[in-house]
Amino acid sequence: MTKTLVIVESPTKARSLSKFLGSKYTVKASMGHVRDLPRSSLGIQTEESFQPKYITIRGKGEIIKDLKSAVKKVDHVLLAPDPDREGEAIAWHLREMLKLKDSPCRVEFNEVTKQAVQKAIKTPREIDFNRVNSQQARRILDRLVGYNLSPLLWRKVKNGLSAGRVQSVAIRLICDRENEIESFVPEEYWTITVNFAQKDGVSFEAKLYKINNEKAVISDKKQVDKIVKDLTGVSYHVKKITTQEKTRYPSPPFTTSTLQQEAYHKLNYTARRTMGIVQQLYEGLDVGEKTPVGLVTYIRTDSTRISESAQAEAVSFLKERFGQEFVSSFQKQAGQKGKIQDAHEAIRPTSIYREPEMVKKYLSRDQYKLYKLIWSRFAASQMSPALIETTSVDMVTGIYLFRTSGSIIKFPGFMRVYIESGQDELKEFDVTLPKLFEGDLYKAKSLAPKQHFTQPPPRYTDATLIKTLEEKGIGRPSTYAPIVETILRRGYVNRLKKQFVPTELGKVVVDLLKNHFHNIIDVEFTAMIEEKLDKIEEGKMDWVEMLRDFYFPFRETVETASEKIEKVMLQEEQTEEKCIKCGRNMVIKFGRHGKFLACPGFPECRYLKPLVASTGVPCPQCDGELVVRQSKKGRRFFGCSRYPECNFVTWYEPSPEKCPRCGGLMVSKESSGGQRLSCINAECGYNSAAENSAPNRKAGQKKKLQKRNTSNNAVKKKATT
Repeated sequence: MTKTLVIVESPTKARSLSKFLGSKYTVKASMGHVRDLPRSSLGIQTEESFQPKYITIRGKGEIIKDLKSAVKKVDHVLLAPDPDREGEAIAWHLREMLKLKDSPCRVEFNEVTKQAVQKAIKTPREIDFNRVNSQQARRILDRLVGYNLSPLLWRKVKNGLSAGRVQSVAIRLICDRENEIESFVPEEYWTITVNFAQKDGVSFEAKLYKINNEKAVISDKKQVDKIVKDLTGVSYHVKKITTQEKTRYPSPPFTTSTLQQEAYHKLNYTARRTMGIVQQLYEGLDVGEKTPVGLVTYIRTDSTRISESAQAEAVSFLKERFGQEFVSSFQKQAGQKGKIQDAHEAIRPTSIYREPEMVKKYLSRDQYKLYKLIWSRFAASQMSPALIETTSVDMVTGIYLFRTSGSIIKFPGFMRVYIESGQDELKEFDVTLPKLFEGDLYKAKSLAPKQHFTQPPPRYTDATLIKTLEEKGIGRPSTYAPIVETILRRGYVNRLKKQFVPTELGKVVVDLLKNHFHNIIDVEFTAMIEEKLDKIEEGKMDWVEMLRDFYFPFRETVETASEKIEKVMLQEEQTEEKCIKCGRNMVIKFGRHGKFLACPGFPECRYLKPLVASTGVPCPQCDGELVVRQSKKGRRFFGCSRYPECNFVTWYEPSPEKCPRCGGLMVSKESSGGQRLSCINAECGYNSAAENSAPNRKAGQKKKLQKRNTSNNAVKKKATT
């Protein structure tokens, strides 16, 4: 009997394939890559053909030995790693290490199902060296950048740091956003809302939309007071009622990027967590069928395309479940930004008939939630669009135009199955207006001016950073999650309240790269490199030529920058402060948590001292002053300069202004209305926003207090009686 060895990447996938293929096949796992560049040296012939020197990855010796032994016991060997660049490279490395003669030997399938695997096994192909060379070019590029830049970071910033080609751009995006936030100046603006009541007691609201046929822009209280005065006691007439029907189309099935974004928004999963769970769904699980089955198709893709067979199956299922009217009469392919490889289908269930509730009892909580998300998104993508009737009403008095709107779902379509993040319920689309007629007159029940302040751009989250990287052409589906994890692990950014905040270390590294290696940290340049890697995969560019074009100019930049950095180090890092142990002038160093002073006599003298920035604000507990410090997680706080004698700390930035009530320390806090100063003394409770609020709020508080006193007096009187 002819025996065949099939080699995949993971043990989970190996177990699934073993049950599909039967006794004629032996399935083993390589546990990912088996060869890589050496850690101890560059491992690349930069002066000649950029040929890499690969070595066996440490710890893989026993795996290779086991695979070689297995090869001797079979007649044929098939290589079945994942169907992408990395998988192709793994297959090539395995063929080289195991000295395989079989050709063709590469097996590729998009889903781990019995039908797909058995079909792929019967049609092996040659190894695609365009994919292999694209992966090699990426790996060599990353090594050239890291190997040359990291020593400069060690000398200038801190030992052990590393600079990544793509990761550095991600850190720059986060640092640039932080700079925008820090330099942002809030601007005041106001909105005015009128509440109307009908005779039947139904009320509705309208917002000021135009003044003198121009968009209403109210920037201060003075304007508000004039408008409120103009609107006092007036009548409003319904000038125009506009009703129109809008068609809302479903989103396409998930790509790697959109899955990570939607899992973050709907399930609160980080990119890393999402990819870990969906990998399990792809590789195969026991869901009560005869053999394990992969529940979703290949998970690293940038395409929204689906196969004709999957589309036909979806149409059949949806017709049975919801009726013909819910089945899309045409498949609208959404446009995608950036470079799309389109090598694989979108991420979808391997069978739409395998509904989430059917397999729920076999899955973990996380597996179920993510599978349901993927299933619902795919099902919705093949359904009819929703029809929503929107009504807009303009109400006018003098030069002022107020507008209100409502919507009614006339046909839910795909929304029966799936609704975008941020729109969690159908009722959010159902905003019904009362019956209104043009020419009707209304009196205002109440008038509500509200102060607002413009907000700075938000910090990046997992979802928004991945979306930005994709839109700008930085990285590829397989790299988004590793990019996020790498910059977190290296201490360049922290995740605080789900948002990315650059650490002092991250800012220093970005500034150094901006000053000396503009291209490496340039978004457009990095996107251009990604496009060239795609061209190599498509066979339209020579990989060695591409490396030459990059490396020789880069090497000159490194040499020039190295000289400049040495000069800057001598000029900038020395301070006037003396080491208390040996008398040398202390120098500024950078650690994981920011700047500190160190003796230049290391290792003979190991004296260190925190370098803190003074706020100029006295400590409220002693005669010290408050200085800026940084926690172990990189979060900024303010503490007394006399620590540990005085342990006063606050997360909020201290203000030099004294509290007008008690003379205590004031700190700056963010609120929905912008920045406000608050007294740190809880018993005082002074709040600048409350003090500066509209007079009617104070009047309301006074009225509330009078009502409470009246009620208390009534209770006392009743008790006396």
